[in-house]
Amino acid sequence: MTLQSKAETFRSLHGGGRILVLPNAWDVASARIVEAAGARAIATTSAGVANVLGYTDGERIPRDLMMAAAARIVRSVDLPVTVDAEAGYGRRPEDAAETARQVIAAGAVGMNLEDGTGDLSDPLFEVEQQVARIRAVREVAANDVPFVLNARVDVFLAAIGEPESRFQEAVRRANAYRDAGADCLFVPGVTDAKVIEELVRAIQGPLNVLAGPGTPPVVELERIGVARVTTGSAFMRACFAKARDVARDILGAGSWQSLLDRSISYAEMNELTAERNVRSS
Repeated sequence: MTLQSKAETFRSLHGGGRILVLPNAWDVASARIVEAAGARAIATTSAGVANVLGYTDGERIPRDLMMAAAARIVRSVDLPVTVDAEAGYGRRPEDAAETARQVIAAGAVGMNLEDGTGDLSDPLFEVEQQVARIRAVREVAANDVPFVLNARVDVFLAAIGEPESRFQEAVRRANAYRDAGADCLFVPGVTDAKVIEELVRAIQGPLNVLAGPGTPPVVELERIGVARVTTGSAFMRACFAKARDVARDILGAGSWQSLLDRSISYAEMNELTAERNVRSS
């Protein structure tokens, strides 16, 4: 599949009524597992990539390492790949634009861009500033493939303002980002089905939600009109919870039970990752 066809395919997955389900990958092995399980596209998790390389989340990892990880994932799968590019690695529109260039250079066909700053004293970009950043990304992407920009609205996730004001502020931001050129609007931190349905109606574009405790099942999200659901770092953390259990079982109880329970065989793991061998970056 060419980059152009991947981009067109990925864009088409955000419409038509069937929800796009994306368990976020963090390396080649996890991406290949998601692909083999039947995914229609691959999304990365910034926290997952950062954590496995020894960094905390929140743009602590250098951008070049994040992009190198993305490029390795792109080369390892046949599916379209979208990159969690955090807040664009810089506050200026030029920074977001450069990040978009690097995402496209990695072979990906979409990216997330957050409006959260990571600064507790100033937790969100002003709407006008984020709109300028989105337009800068859109301008870069206009010269390449049909790039899908997923604009993240952090009002609920960061618990900004009074609870009763968050819905309207999230909708205001999402619609402004849509007008600026965002293709999909990502509102994490909402799990109540009624609120999600209200967001679907109020936001003038495809809605992406984040899976978490209390999130309705996929079939219900699809029924109420959600276009895309992602797991964020939860998929990665679930896998590492299993790794922690295995380590504790070996070093504590001295048992091999957890180690041998439902593990992927050596041969299968090699076949899974070597089928499309990844060249060193």
